[in-house]
Amino acid sequence: MRETRSDGDLLRAIAADGDRRAFEELYRRYAPWLGARLRGRCADAGIVDDVVQETFLAVWRGSARYREEGDVAGWLWRIGSRRLIDALRGDGARGRLRQTLSRLRHRDEASAEERVLAGVEHGDLAGALVRLSPELRAVLQATVIDGLTTREASVLLGIPPGTVKTRALRARKQLREELA
Repeated sequence: MRETRSDGDLLRAIAADGDRRAFEELYRRYAPWLGARLRGRCADAGIVDDVVQETFLAVWRGSARYREEGDVAGWLWRIGSRRLIDALRGDGARGRLRQTLSRLRHRDEASAEERVLAGVEHGDLAGALVRLSPELRAVLQATVIDGLTTREASVLLGIPPGTVKTRALRARKQLREELA
C-alpha cells in the first residue's frame, strides 16, 4: 500500500527536485476542485480550462511559491482566481466585446444584448464608471464583473472585507446619482 504524501511534501518535492509524480498527484488532487470553483465565476469552459492549466504551470515552473502559510487549496485558489481575472480583463473579455461591436457595424439590426454591450462601453454607464476613483472601480470590478465574494475580493485587493463592503456601497451610490 502506497502512503499518501501531504500537500506540503508534494510542493517541496516539486520545488526541490522537479518531481513529476508529485506534480501529477497534486494536479489530480486539486485540478477538478479548482476547475469547478472557477466555473462558478466564468461560464466559458475554454477559459476555465486555460486558467487551471496556467495555475498548475505556475506551480511547476516555480513562479508561484508556496510559503507554507494557510492551506494549499486556498493558495491555489488565489493563483487561479487572479489568473481568471487577468484572462477576463485582458483580450478575453475585451476581445469578445470588440468582436460584438464589430458585428454590430456589419449588420443592419443589432440585437438588444448587443445594444446594451455597446452602451456599457460607450454610453452613460461607461462614463460613470470612468469617473469612479480607482479604488471604487477596483472593488466593482472584483465583486460585480469578476463575481468574487467580499472575502475573495478582500484577499485579491489586499484590503479588509469591511473596506470592500464600504467601497462597494459608495460606488453603487455614486453610480446611481450619476445615472439618475
